[in-house]
Amino acid sequence: MILLISTVLITSIFLVMLVGNSNPLLSKKIALGSSFLVLWLSIVLWTSHNTESLFYSNIITGWLASVPLSTDWGSLYFGVDHLSLPFILLTAILTPICIIISWNSITYLVKEFLVFLLAIHLLLIGVFTSLNILLFYIMFEGILIPMFLMIGIWGSRKEKERAAFYFFFFTLAGSLFMLLGIFTIYKHTGTLDYTILSLQTLPSELQFWVFIGFFLSLAVKIPKIPFHIWLPQAHVEAPVAGSVLLAGVLLKLGGYGFLRFSWTLFPVASQYFSPVIILLGSIAVIYASLSTCRQTDAKKLVAYSSVAHMGLVTIAIFSRTSEGLVAAIILMLAHGFVSSGLFITVTNLYDRFHTRIIRYYKGVVYTMPIYSTLFFLLILANIAFPISMNFVGEFMSILSALQFSLLAILCPLAGMVLSAAYSLLFYNKVSFGYPSSFLQFARDVNRRELWPPLLLIVLTITLGVMPTCLDLTLCLPYIY
Repeated sequence: MILLISTVLITSIFLVMLVGNSNPLLSKKIALGSSFLVLWLSIVLWTSHNTESLFYSNIITGWLASVPLSTDWGSLYFGVDHLSLPFILLTAILTPICIIISWNSITYLVKEFLVFLLAIHLLLIGVFTSLNILLFYIMFEGILIPMFLMIGIWGSRKEKERAAFYFFFFTLAGSLFMLLGIFTIYKHTGTLDYTILSLQTLPSELQFWVFIGFFLSLAVKIPKIPFHIWLPQAHVEAPVAGSVLLAGVLLKLGGYGFLRFSWTLFPVASQYFSPVIILLGSIAVIYASLSTCRQTDAKKLVAYSSVAHMGLVTIAIFSRTSEGLVAAIILMLAHGFVSSGLFITVTNLYDRFHTRIIRYYKGVVYTMPIYSTLFFLLILANIAFPISMNFVGEFMSILSALQFSLLAILCPLAGMVLSAAYSLLFYNKVSFGYPSSFLQFARDVNRRELWPPLLLIVLTITLGVMPTCLDLTLCLPYIY
C-alpha cells in the first residue's frame, strides 16, 4: 500500500510538471485529486492493518518495498507499524487541506508550489516508513529543500528570505550531529538496518555519545528551547500552506524520532538523560507560554504556543511510561489538527484586512459569526477543553509526569493555566468589543474557507470522544 501511495504521488508530480503554468487550474485539480486519492489509500491502510502486528522485526504489516543498495550496507526496506500509521494518516489529511487553502492565494509559479507540496508529502512518507537509519536521515534532511524554497519564494513579507535561511541552517546544523551518530553506529555494528539494530544492545558509552547527536538533531526539529529561534520567524513569513505543514507535520518529526530511536536503540542513554530532558521540557512549557502571552502578531502567538505544546510532548516521551507514550502520540496528532486550524483562521483574517497585529482587530463576531464560531472551537481545543483530543493527551501527559516525579507536574500544570489565559485573551481581543474602525467591508467565510477548519474541528472532537479507535496501545510492547 505504501508503494502504491508513493507511486500516486510521483505520478501526480510528473503530471503537474507536464501541465506546467500554462494551465494553473488543471494543475491544482490534478494535485488535489491525487491528494484525495492518497488520503483514501491511507484510510484503507489504517482500517485494514493487522492488529496483531507489533514489530518491524517479526510480525510486520508487510515488506512494502525493497531496493538493494550494496552488499556492505544491506538493503533498503520500507515498512509500516502502529507508530508510523498515525503520522502517515495525519500527513494525508493535511496535504489536500494545504492545496485547498492555497487555491486563490498562490497566484504565481503555481506548478512549482504544487510540486514542492507533493514532494514534501512523498518525503514525509519516506521518513515514517524507512527501516534504514541512513535513508531516514536522507529523507529527514530532504524535506529542508522544498520547505526552504516554499518559505523563500511564497512568503508573505520582505523578511521571508531571512526566515527561510533561519529554518534551513538551524535544522541542517543540528542534523549533522545525527549524521555523525549514524556513522558511529555503522562503524561499531556494521549495519544500518533498523530491525537488526533494535534487536542488539549497543555499549553504554557508545549510546551516550550517539544519543547526544540524535538528541541535538531532533531537538531542533521539535523544537526544544533553546533551539526554537527559527520557528516563530519561519511561521510568520511562510505561506499558509507552509505554516500548516510546519505546525502539523514537520514539528512532529522530532517527537517521532525520539519515539522511534530513543528507547529502542539507546535505552541506557535515554534513561540517564531523561531528568535533564524533562527539565528542559518543563522550562519550554513555561517560557514559551509566557512568551506567547506578550505576542502582538497573531501568527507568532500560535507559533510560540506550538513550542509550549511540544515541550509537553517531550515530557511525556521521556517519562518512560505507557501513559506517556500514548499521550505523546495523541498530543502530536491533536496539535497537528488544532494548530493547523488556528493558522488557517488567522490567515483568513489576514487575507481580508492585510494585517496580523492583534490590536487592530475587535468586534469580529458581529460581522463574521461563522468565522468566530470556528475560531472559538479551535481556541477551546487549544486550551484542552474536555471532549477535545487535546484534553485526552494533556491529561495522560500529566499522569505520566506524575509517575516520573511529583515535581515534574508543576510546570505542565502552570503551562495549562497560561495556555487558557493567552488563548482566551487572544479570542476576546479579536472577537468581542466595539467593532474596530480598521475592519471595513468584513465578510464571513466562504465554503472554501469553511470546510478545512471544520474538518479539523470534527476530527479533534471525534478522536477526543473516542480516542481508543487509534489503537495506540499496540505500540507499547514495541517501544517499552
